Amino acid sequence: MNPADFVFPGIKDNASALALGIDTGGTQTRWALATANEDIIASGTAAGLTALQLKTQQGKQEFAQVFSDLAAAARSHGKLQTVRVGITGFSDDMRVVILEMLTGILQMPEPCIRLGTDIEIAYLDSFKPGTGYLVYAGTGSIAAYIDEAGQFHRAGGRGYLLDDGGSGFWIAREAVRHIWRAEDECPGASRNSLLAQEIFKAIGGDDWDSSKDFMYHRSRGDIGKLALAVAACANTDEVAADILKRAGQELARLGMAMCKRFGNKPVVLSGRVLELHPLIAASCRTHLPSDISLRTSICQAHFSAARLAARQLTLLS
Repeated sequence: MNPADFVFPGIKDNASALALGIDTGGTQTRWALATANEDIIASGTAAGLTALQLKTQQGKQEFAQVFSDLAAAARSHGKLQTVRVGITGFSDDMRVVILEMLTGILQMPEPCIRLGTDIEIAYLDSFKPGTGYLVYAGTGSIAAYIDEAGQFHRAGGRGYLLDDGGSGFWIAREAVRHIWRAEDECPGASRNSLLAQEIFKAIGGDDWDSSKDFMYHRSRGDIGKLALAVAACANTDEVAADILKRAGQELARLGMAMCKRFGNKPVVLSGRVLELHPLIAASCRTHLPSDISLRTSICQAHFSAARLAARQLTLLS
């Protein structure tokens, strides 16, 4: 078993039919197993994935390898009968390719596999359809709303080249941008910047070539992890604190975009970015009207996906 895997105590019947839930993200993929009565019996992690990897042959191979390893780990707990997968960057034009790949890897027929975006699953982990808005920030950022008819609506989620304001990638990019703009204006400024020293430590060098190589050749997930360095010094570095506050403002903007379109409803702020520092959620609260309810949630979307897959077990039985 992978060291990151976890078997939940008190569950005896691991040999019966199981439902697998998978939540992929740019930094990490998480999975969980549920029984027919929706008890979570095991969970684990794998490398980060996005549907964008399917655009290249190497990406397809990496995609398939992660799912193969994940499936092997999950099968060690029992027989898999249904799967619910949330994939970041997923769109319907990828459905056929992904289903063809997963039916082979998971060794089950197409009707037993349901695909969608990671955000759809995260939304259903927080709300019943029509009752609120999810603002989710991980490596990327997006706001989601599923209406009473089951229609999915979004704001943001345009990817790191266009937006993803308030995300881990955005926080990292803003920090590196500030550091090198400061160097343009005053060479050597980074020596007196705690933010710069934390970022350079994470990158592995304090020269421009090191930053350039990291930002232009590493994965979205690797770059997003630089947000940890920003958060590490936010209590004492004003620039780092300001970046995190602006991240919260960006996430509030996503929530307000939904409110303008569909009316004021409660907002749940979720995703791993919230774990960086309390400044982010506090700033989001400040930039939302006081009459809009806001709560934070450490989303367990892989658990939600497993429970949704468990409901398929009943339908297929």
